[in-house]
Amino acid sequence: MDPVISAGIVAAGAGLITGFAVGMGFRFSERERIEPSPEPEPDLPLAVNNVLSVLRSLAVVLDQTDTVVKASPTAYGLGLVQGDRLLVGVLLDLARAVRRDGEIREADFDLPSSRRREPPRAMSARVAPLGARLVLVLVEDKTEARRLEAIRRDFVANVSHELKTPVGALALLAEAVSSASDDPEAVRRFADRMQRESVRLNGLVQELIDLSRLQAGDAGSPAEPVLVDDLVQSATDRTRSIAAANRIDVHAGGIQGLKVLGHERQLATALGNVVENAVNYSPEDTRVAIGVGLTGRTVEITVSDQGIGIPEQEKNRIFERFYRVDPARSRATGGTGLGLSIVKHVVHNHGGDIRVWSVEGSGSTFTIALPLLDDAHTQPIDQQVREATP
Repeated sequence: MDPVISAGIVAAGAGLITGFAVGMGFRFSERERIEPSPEPEPDLPLAVNNVLSVLRSLAVVLDQTDTVVKASPTAYGLGLVQGDRLLVGVLLDLARAVRRDGEIREADFDLPSSRRREPPRAMSARVAPLGARLVLVLVEDKTEARRLEAIRRDFVANVSHELKTPVGALALLAEAVSSASDDPEAVRRFADRMQRESVRLNGLVQELIDLSRLQAGDAGSPAEPVLVDDLVQSATDRTRSIAAANRIDVHAGGIQGLKVLGHERQLATALGNVVENAVNYSPEDTRVAIGVGLTGRTVEITVSDQGIGIPEQEKNRIFERFYRVDPARSRATGGTGLGLSIVKHVVHNHGGDIRVWSVEGSGSTFTIALPLLDDAHTQPIDQQVREATP
């Protein structure tokens, strides 16, 4: 090839490469001018990251411009943080105050719920400096702790009231007996009242002891196979006299021969409490039905009544200690308000669950679900299930 032509080709190629390089450089220069690169985020030391990852508290780290550098997933889930911004004003104020003087600060605040008709969450915050440029915000959800504290206060107040009533009655009756010492009929009448109040007081104290043991998980004896038929029989025997007095028919039916593993006295008390409630809250000439069924490997004992029912807004509270749907009726029947709370703890301690269906004015159905014992007589049970299935 002619040397002149070769030199021309090389020169042209070099020119193209140079032009391409200049053009690309211009484009990159334009991009940088139009879209400036963000300021580098401050890096968190590895030790700090490790600590934040194991904290139970909700954690947020802010830089000197109140921008979120790091936040736990819960902070996003509860709506405290969106993108790189902290949305709670009280926390921002605390962070700025800490940044000014380096002093640790604490505060309580209410966080509105994202769900309608749900009360706000009770939150507690602690804000501290994290190095020279960062601020650490730790937030704890105190909603459940405050709810339990309120229940504890109510429990103490209710126990005091419930104990005070029979004790006060006994004091007055003793005084009446003393004043009527020359009237044998009056003495017998007052002594009978004293005996009833003593039984009520003894029952209340015993239920408090039982509830305390159940909450502590104190079974008292080893678990053993329990025949569900015996539990149903015990419950009907316990309520036979009061049901007869109010002309209430207590009927039991369903699959026989089912067994569960547990403590017979506790389970009998639990089912007896449910049946007794059904009878006490039912009008005369009605029916209470106890049914025993099997769903998979779960024994279900249902107690249905035709009583006053439970208002929708009170269904979640009926298992609270001393809570009564109808206080006047409960006091008239001698109820302590602890029966359903004991039922809940017994069932849960046996690995089961209790459900409630109710329509106000039309009655209620309580369902106690317990695990079926493995060594139950499965062949007769399966046959009974087939026969009971329509």
